[in-house]
Amino acid sequence: MSQTDPNETQVYLPDFCAAGTVFIILLVAELVAIVLTLASNAPEGQFLLSLSKTSFFVLWLALLGTAIMCKLRGWLERAGKTRAFVLGFLLLVGLSLLIAELAWQLPIRLVGVNVINDTHADFLLRTLAISAIFIALAMRYLYVSSEWRRSIVLEAQARISALQALIRPHFLFNSMNTIASLTRSDPRQAEEAVEDLSDLLRASLSGTRNQTSIKEELEVAAIYHRIEKLRLGDRLNVRWDIAELPMRARIPSLTIQPLIENAIYHDIELLPDGGDVVVSGKRDGRYLQIAVSNPVAPGKSRGKDGNKMAMANIRQRFELAYGSRASVDINDADDRYTVTLRFPIDEDDA
Repeated sequence: MSQTDPNETQVYLPDFCAAGTVFIILLVAELVAIVLTLASNAPEGQFLLSLSKTSFFVLWLALLGTAIMCKLRGWLERAGKTRAFVLGFLLLVGLSLLIAELAWQLPIRLVGVNVINDTHADFLLRTLAISAIFIALAMRYLYVSSEWRRSIVLEAQARISALQALIRPHFLFNSMNTIASLTRSDPRQAEEAVEDLSDLLRASLSGTRNQTSIKEELEVAAIYHRIEKLRLGDRLNVRWDIAELPMRARIPSLTIQPLIENAIYHDIELLPDGGDVVVSGKRDGRYLQIAVSNPVAPGKSRGKDGNKMAMANIRQRFELAYGSRASVDINDADDRYTVTLRFPIDEDDA
């Protein structure tokens, strides 16, 4: 049985239906029109007229080409990476020649005037050469840009897996010891703890999906708190000040629970009397702000690898999801360590 080359099944073409891709194509097309007009040595005083004609031709070509690639993207991707490039390239070059031919023929047939100061063959050959170079460079740029964004997504997922692999062993060991001690003293509570642990691990294993609702994220955090409460008892208390949060709003998955885990593992466990972890949230216009705060253990450094990996992971996923519109801030003043997440929400989820 022959194996499929992963490079052949890999998505090659960017999303030509996306507004950002269309904007980039039109911007580059207009820059090309300006360069072509400058290179044509238009007569003095006719630069703007020449630019308007060139822009009209190039922008229509860009718009029609983008629309066709948007419609045919699924079919082209099924053809494989190499064939997708070749077919897309030939399709767009053919479209540019068709539009060039129409630009030549229509003025002659409609008003009997040739508005292009060139021979028919030279006009078509120049259009073929310029469009072939431009289309090849544009498709290459869009591919590289798409692959760069894809690599960021894959890296973020790899970081999540690495974070889970780092954190899970000590947590599982402590949880199983706690459950084992409860099986004789309080079998009912031991059964509930097993169910909570099962739910938490299920959420953790599915945590590489992009986003979840705030309600689901808080439920995972609450399950984790219940499990750790069995082990730490009165030394651990989590206060939830989340009444203002819209529960349907979306947030990158496995965001709040790792912050609570860091607070417990790096500080609460080390304090003889434990302490309070405060999870608070509020709405600020079209943004949400969620903060996790805990007392700092004396002499404790926050430079541990696990803590740094967790924070780097959260920052990267927030940047991936929201860009510059989101922030992850850390404040360790007044003997408390506070992580504040600020991110936009959709009005439909508010």
